[in-house]
Amino acid sequence: MKDPRGTFVVVNPASGAGTTGRRWDRIARTLRRELGAFEHAITDGPRHATALTRRVLDDGFTRIVAVGGDGTLSEVANGFFDGRRPRAPDAILGVIPRGTGSDFARTLGIEPALDTACAQLARGTTRVIDVGYAQFLDHRGRPTERVVLNAASFGCGGAVATAVGARSKRLGGKLAFMLATARTLLRYHDQSVSVRVDDGALETLTITCCVVCNGRFFGGGMHVAPEASLDDGRLDITVWQGFGFHDFIVKRRALYDGMHVHDPGTRTLRAVRLYAASDERVPLEIDGEAVGALPATFEIIPAALRVVA
Repeated sequence: MKDPRGTFVVVNPASGAGTTGRRWDRIARTLRRELGAFEHAITDGPRHATALTRRVLDDGFTRIVAVGGDGTLSEVANGFFDGRRPRAPDAILGVIPRGTGSDFARTLGIEPALDTACAQLARGTTRVIDVGYAQFLDHRGRPTERVVLNAASFGCGGAVATAVGARSKRLGGKLAFMLATARTLLRYHDQSVSVRVDDGALETLTITCCVVCNGRFFGGGMHVAPEASLDDGRLDITVWQGFGFHDFIVKRRALYDGMHVHDPGTRTLRAVRLYAASDERVPLEIDGEAVGALPATFEIIPAALRVVA
């Protein structure tokens, strides 16, 4: 597993409510103990991790490690692709989870404790996983595209991603997302969305939130898609309808243990492709970041990325 000359570490100093930057020296020492020598760079703003990853892959690095949260990991994963096409098919993505949610690391089985995560990175198994691919409108209404590593959601989920700010992240992942979800649901109303699953007929639904999943968790540990698999060639889709503030308070335990899928207001689907559009502005988030709005198309790219799990 060790290849000191082939490892590059992308570090988001703002992750973990700024603790990653303050503790980078200790993180680096632990990484060197487990991996040997490596090169690294510190990100300085949005999309920088993607640009760094593309550059170092072009330079021949074969293992890229993201130190940060789901947003950092997603940006690094996007650097592995040009549109749908893998940029360096043999390169490997690793993660040291340092973020508010770190939901994708949960699916991979990566522990949050630094020493354990570094040891898992050095000794873990490389597996080939699917990724999602989304085409949507950005905040300025311009068509854009992005790889979906963990999950995308529209409706309430998109609004929650905007509400989870830097101040609330200091509370910790689960609490930050719980409070943001509760605040959003106090004023949120269901929206009418037309969806097409694979090549089926267009269907109009009134939704609170729709989550399009590659991984099993989102929103700081919500077990949104308990049956999702990273290598089955399918997206797992969870739709919540008629879900309000009172439901969140009463049923929140079911959201975290996965039992919400049995609730009458929850609908689950599996698909290779999902199209969604609305006459209203329906906010969209991808891997925890508010990125724009519908219309959007989501697809699976099977066996597209090598990761350490």
